[in-house]
Amino acid sequence: MTDVAAANAAAAAGPTSSFSMVEEPLDLVRLSLDERIYVKLRGDRELRGRLHAYDQHLNMVLGEVEETITIVDVDEESNTQSVRTVNRKVPMLFVRGDGVILVSPPSRAS
Repeated sequence: MTDVAAANAAAAAGPTSSFSMVEEPLDLVRLSLDERIYVKLRGDRELRGRLHAYDQHLNMVLGEVEETITIVDVDEESNTQSVRTVNRKVPMLFVRGDGVILVSPPSRAS
């Protein structure tokens, strides 16, 4: 059984109430399957969406995705910066793992 198949089987067994099953970094991602997560990407991009699948490279399939892109424009004449954000919603998105900087699991009540 592959790591992804094992993770999917464990997730199908039901949610856990604590982080006692976290022994490796990807265990935290496994516990977040089918829950909303926050992903920070290279290029000033942020994603919030439901984690459907992942692999050892942090390639991910997210559903119900809200993407926020931060754009910094520099006016070369006046040397001023303006920051703007662009938001979009995507029903399903594949995220390539080499662009991932941070993955934050959902907050869990203790």
